[in-house]
Amino acid sequence: MKTNIRAIGIDDSPFKFSDEEVMVVGNLTRAPNYLEGILSTHVEVDGTDATDKIIDMIVNSRFSDQAKVIFTDGMAVGGFNIIELDKLFMETNIPVISVSREEPDFETIKIAMQGHFDDWKDRFSLVDRGDIHEVDTPHKPIYIQVEGVELEEAIRMLKLFSIRGRLPEPLRISHIVASGIVRGESKGKP
Repeated sequence: MKTNIRAIGIDDSPFKFSDEEVMVVGNLTRAPNYLEGILSTHVEVDGTDATDKIIDMIVNSRFSDQAKVIFTDGMAVGGFNIIELDKLFMETNIPVISVSREEPDFETIKIAMQGHFDDWKDRFSLVDRGDIHEVDTPHKPIYIQVEGVELEEAIRMLKLFSIRGRLPEPLRISHIVASGIVRGESKGKP
């Protein structure tokens, strides 16, 4: 694997559940942390359009043929607007690594969905696909799901882009940018 590969990092901006939409920010970063471009779109809070909107954001950008991996901050944006990792990979032809700081608690997720959505079974089936892998870091572990790439290669990509803390730089950058746009400045732990 080359060491100067590019990745797209995707995270949503801060929002309230009373909001209709939430901004989703992407960025193209060359390893380990050279920012080359910013992307954005909007998705419905608790909607079902995240996958298609993120696909459109990527494939209609000038960055789509440069990225070798897509990092997502978890499997959902805007609450429970689930990102279908397999569809994202198939439509962009770019491997996808979903990164979570905490191990997903599927029973809690299921109960929350049951209480809020008539289509909870469909939503939960999108979340409960694929294996969750714990990846050790010099700090705390992270938890990933991968699509379109072998686990060992995914771990190498994570290490290549993770220079401080647990998260790869493309995710950290999208978090900072999204928060700064919505709040006027970024704050909190990226």
